[in-house]
Amino acid sequence: MTVQLNNQQMATARRIVNSTNYGFTSVTDIMRQSANFKHDIGYDFGYPKTEELSFEYFYQMWRRHGIARALVEKTTGKTWQDLPALKESAKGATEETRVEREIRQHFEDIRFWQQLQEADMRSMVGKYAGVIFQLGDGRQYNEPVERVPGGIQGLVSVIPAWEGQLEPSSWNGDPLSPNYGKPEMFRFNESSVDPEEGKVRSFTVHPDRCFVWSRDGTTFGDSKLEPCYNALIDLEKIRGSGGEGFWKNAKAQPVLQASPDVDFTQLASMLGVELDGLADALDEVMGKWSKGFDDSLVLQGMEAKTLPVRLPDPEQFFNVAIQEVAAAWPIPQKTLVGMQTGERASTEDAREWAQTNMSRRTNLVVPNIMGIVGRLESWGVFPERDWHIEWPDLTAPTLSEKLEIGERMAKINQAMFATGEAVFTDDEIREVAGYEQLNPDEPSELPEPEDEDGA
Repeated sequence: MTVQLNNQQMATARRIVNSTNYGFTSVTDIMRQSANFKHDIGYDFGYPKTEELSFEYFYQMWRRHGIARALVEKTTGKTWQDLPALKESAKGATEETRVEREIRQHFEDIRFWQQLQEADMRSMVGKYAGVIFQLGDGRQYNEPVERVPGGIQGLVSVIPAWEGQLEPSSWNGDPLSPNYGKPEMFRFNESSVDPEEGKVRSFTVHPDRCFVWSRDGTTFGDSKLEPCYNALIDLEKIRGSGGEGFWKNAKAQPVLQASPDVDFTQLASMLGVELDGLADALDEVMGKWSKGFDDSLVLQGMEAKTLPVRLPDPEQFFNVAIQEVAAAWPIPQKTLVGMQTGERASTEDAREWAQTNMSRRTNLVVPNIMGIVGRLESWGVFPERDWHIEWPDLTAPTLSEKLEIGERMAKINQAMFATGEAVFTDDEIREVAGYEQLNPDEPSELPEPEDEDGA
């Protein structure tokens, strides 16, 4: 077996040979005696090294790869399927309070929830995303925040930022400081990601005025695309090679094969060129023929043949890669690519997907939102309250599911009436189905069973 080493592996092997501590006499000796020798899989298969992967890699993958875009945006879309509401208390009244109404209206004006959703989406592409606060406190972005006048109106806007736009510019190196190891200042450069005309905002940002949106609140971590990055590259290879092979077969550029007795001088004369211009003339003839299916091809003493590109069925290779992508994210494969093979399977996938995003919302999104709410409260933008996020449950049954449960309850009642007893009241069935009581002032009761005389 012949084993080839890349440059890095060869350099390491030579250092071992030159050392007297190992007893190897040649690189070949190392390859024969080392039982733990491993290939550089990334090098062999064309994958970038882990240390090479940067935000730019993940951003370009998200921007150009349909599957990568679907991973990020389907997750964000499901997590933010409904917009949350900020409530003054977890045990708040059913009616909206004045403060809640003012906050809701201002959030709608500045598209607050939509901007946080954008930041959440960007945090999955990079290691983190940023939320920059534009406040009406009359101070610069590089200054700390003390108190913001004007209440809720003091929050002018929020700016979502990519990892590549908002980066730490200095760090706290004092071990005695409560902020030891945290950024002391950030640098925001809007045009550093996809520079376009109009993206001119660039300034230094104090940590008070920006919020790091990530799983642990730091700028350290991993992109959600990293575990499936190699599989996404494989999908590009499979799709690209299949498309290129189809194109080459469709283009069908012929190969000319001349018979031994062909007279090239006569052929050149037939094409109206000198002998030294025959090759260019033949290229022109073949080019015109390739562009039109109705054109005829006459070549004296020469035969035109095509070399078809034979490709194996790419489906099995595609499926292996797409399964790894779905498992690494995680997302049901049918949800990712839209395949439906059965109602039961799709229903179970939908339920699992809802549970996954509900867990993500509970453990990542809501803590980040509450971190932002805490800052706004400390600055006087919000009054001091026991703030609570109210958000519809993603795992709650749909209307059709509720009606199905209500129908089953009614059937149970119908079956139990034969024994003279009912299990559920009308209002209990209506509540399960998502409807209010018919007479809320007169709670319904189970009907009294009839006696043996029918009285």
